[in-house]
Amino acid sequence: MIRNFRTALHTWTIHTTPLDVCLDAAAKAGFDAIEIRRSDIVDCYDRGMRKQDVISMIRDSGLQLGVLGTEYGWFFTPPDEQKRLFDVLHETCEIASALGCDMIMSAPGQVTGTVADATAATRTAGAIVAEHGLKLALEFNSQHPVVNRTEVLRQIITGAGQQNCGMLLDAYHLQRSEGIRGGLSTVSGAELFAFQYSDVPPQPAPGVRRPIDRLVPGKGIIDWNHLFTRLSEIGYHGYLSYEAPNPEFWQRSPYEVCAEGIEITKTLLERAQQSLNTTA
Repeated sequence: MIRNFRTALHTWTIHTTPLDVCLDAAAKAGFDAIEIRRSDIVDCYDRGMRKQDVISMIRDSGLQLGVLGTEYGWFFTPPDEQKRLFDVLHETCEIASALGCDMIMSAPGQVTGTVADATAATRTAGAIVAEHGLKLALEFNSQHPVVNRTEVLRQIITGAGQQNCGMLLDAYHLQRSEGIRGGLSTVSGAELFAFQYSDVPPQPAPGVRRPIDRLVPGKGIIDWNHLFTRLSEIGYHGYLSYEAPNPEFWQRSPYEVCAEGIEITKTLLERAQQSLNTTA
């Protein structure tokens, strides 16, 4: 049976939208939660808000904070910059804790280095997050020169030896690396902490580290029946976070984009269940 997954809106899907509007649009569309980026928090600070103001705004929205992103880059940066990024991570944990969110996420960012660098940094980052009683979900990027597939991510997490660290996998990057089937074939529910999703165009732009050509699920080449079936089989119980950055979406009403996203997600989940019933 296809699990009754909880859904979250990733704010990059409606990029350029102020955080208070993101919260309102996600709630009105029917998402169970929201995934907020560090850049959203910084935008609030730039508008004169304090940390407590941001916490209060999110809490008052009534929408659960499902995942909170910290600033990327700490995998590979020099010591001084890494210290700054770890200070940001501390603050990110404080915000998450205040809002009852137990999941911090991060990705490699635009810099690069070695697997050994990333492993050592993850050991430190995991310990910081553990101080706050939280989990750290790490993502790979199919276009990153090093951290670009499931097995590399697993090597980093396993080498770090922090029990509160796990994988964040993204349907878009899975498809563009090993394919959905290959990328998920060895993944267990225990090691998968978070999952993001959008579709992949037939001819995605090569070599772009932050690809913004993502499509509404069902409009690209991903096999959604297999994806949702596989996530159900392994017992994944975290959020499905709708992350579909695309300039075309940013020109539309965020309320319309959110409503479309949740409607299509529910339709594809129903189709996956129907397909499973047919083959049973």
